[in-house]
Amino acid sequence: MNSTYIKDTFYFDYNSSQIQDLIEDFGDLSSEKEKIKQLYLKVRDGWRYSPFVIGLTEGHYVASSIYNKNEAHCIDKAILLIAGLRALNIPSRLHLAKVSNHIATERLEEKLGTNELAPHGLVDVFYDGHWRKCSPAFNKELCDMYNVDVLDFDGTADSILQEYNRDSKKFMQYLDDYGHFEDVPLDYIKSIFKDNYPELYNDYKNKKELNF
Repeated sequence: MNSTYIKDTFYFDYNSSQIQDLIEDFGDLSSEKEKIKQLYLKVRDGWRYSPFVIGLTEGHYVASSIYNKNEAHCIDKAILLIAGLRALNIPSRLHLAKVSNHIATERLEEKLGTNELAPHGLVDVFYDGHWRKCSPAFNKELCDMYNVDVLDFDGTADSILQEYNRDSKKFMQYLDDYGHFEDVPLDYIKSIFKDNYPELYNDYKNKKELNF
């Protein structure tokens, strides 16, 4: 396995006190599978998902900075999980995609002009000889609110966003795959956002965050 995917970087700064605090309960677990499972749950439910703040600067995407927040965008939560996994010596990388959200999107659609969200952040985890995808974005409380089954992940199978809610109504749909990255590709994230929402990007491009 390429050691690139367990490196400490500017963004995945797992030697920081914040990320060491994130993983302190998991280092002595008996199996890598259990470490993946428990850390995933901590990130999934420890930070509320919010799609309404999108970072436009390097500092926004540093894992130790994200740790200090109460809520986070899907990319932010993916970065936090990756930093924790790498701190536990488990290879992981950022994966970006484009999705559509079919439920409870009025506020987003009003601002974005569409129910399509790009980029969306996922995590690829290498376990037992395979790369598996997971999404730690939607915390349990949010899933309960929108009648969606909560996602679990232990590294043995993909665990990505739910296509339907419990009433069989369309919930999420993957539209495009932007690939995986060994570190946070800030310029590419900004270019994806600009391509999908040019007017909104121009309104906010000189600010630290798009906050709505």
